[in-house]
Amino acid sequence: MKATLKSLRETKADPAVSIFVKTHREHPANDQDPIALKNQLKVAEERLTNEYDKHIAATIMEGIHAKTDELNHNYNLDTLAIFASTDDVQIIRMPLDTTERVVISDSFATRDLVRDMASAVHFYAVVITRDMARLIEASNDRVVKELDTDDNIQNNMENIPFPIENNGLYTTGDGGSDRSSNNESSHLKEFFNQVDKSVQELWGEHKMPLVIVGDAKNVGYYKEVCDRPDNIIGTVTNVTQLEDGSAQHIIDGVQEAVEAYRSSLHEAALGEIDRARGVQMLRTDLQEVYRGAFQGAGETLYVRRGYMQPAKIDEKAQTLTVVDDAAGEGVTDDAIGEIIEQVMHNGGEVVFMPQEIMGEDQPIALVTRY
Repeated sequence: MKATLKSLRETKADPAVSIFVKTHREHPANDQDPIALKNQLKVAEERLTNEYDKHIAATIMEGIHAKTDELNHNYNLDTLAIFASTDDVQIIRMPLDTTERVVISDSFATRDLVRDMASAVHFYAVVITRDMARLIEASNDRVVKELDTDDNIQNNMENIPFPIENNGLYTTGDGGSDRSSNNESSHLKEFFNQVDKSVQELWGEHKMPLVIVGDAKNVGYYKEVCDRPDNIIGTVTNVTQLEDGSAQHIIDGVQEAVEAYRSSLHEAALGEIDRARGVQMLRTDLQEVYRGAFQGAGETLYVRRGYMQPAKIDEKAQTLTVVDDAAGEGVTDDAIGEIIEQVMHNGGEVVFMPQEIMGEDQPIALVTRY
């Protein structure tokens, strides 16, 4: 999704049509999703017809309908986003809330999505028992999807696709004997090693951190055989119904570990800000932050969550002037969003910080590469 948003941010088109529809994950609520989509498409068609050449409007709407008419709403998440031009149509299901709207401009309306994605903890939950393994993709406290054998992401995998059954675990003899216990441990470790090979193959494509979910013994075995233990951001050993519980039940059960990881990121961020300040590689003045972001000098941007600032921006002069009236002529209502996009466009990272850590006196800080 990050790669898709990056591509959309860089696209210029006239018109660039962005459509956002609130959707639902489960029946019967998702029965109303086709109607909500139809209503927003009607708004888009009316605006395009009124504001652009009829051929352009027809081309874009035909492209949208080609992608949406057969859309299976049983796979909806919380938002359906459509980005369309005369050349292409992209449809993205997103695990975040939105305001239903149609935006027509010369670029796609991705700024709010970029903020939400950058502030989220996006992770894989690896769910293991002695008999099977599941893999659930999640963002904060919401399920994105649980991987199954029909998932395109698992096509042509070299390793075993999820869910993975343990068909090779057998024990013999007295269940209490050392020999039997050692035999079972060996088989379990072999199974979890196979699971980890599949996890690491998928990780290589998406680089998401891992939360390992299982009983204490199995989690310990998994950590022993994991090829990249540094990718594990948390382990959870008190979740029930590991094999038959819903994906959301699992994700609900790991939130304490996710929040602990988020807190560790905030603590590390404060240390990085102090280190950068000590070596003269920190910018906190908004004008200097903007110039550093624009010039590609930003390594990591730290932003107080919810911070927005209207300003006049002159890209040619590389200046940013703070103003009070967001509706004024030539004013960018969210200059912080512009800075965020510049940092990400130039390969930098963005970290959103809670208000209790980054307050009114320092709502933004840029650690530079040089």
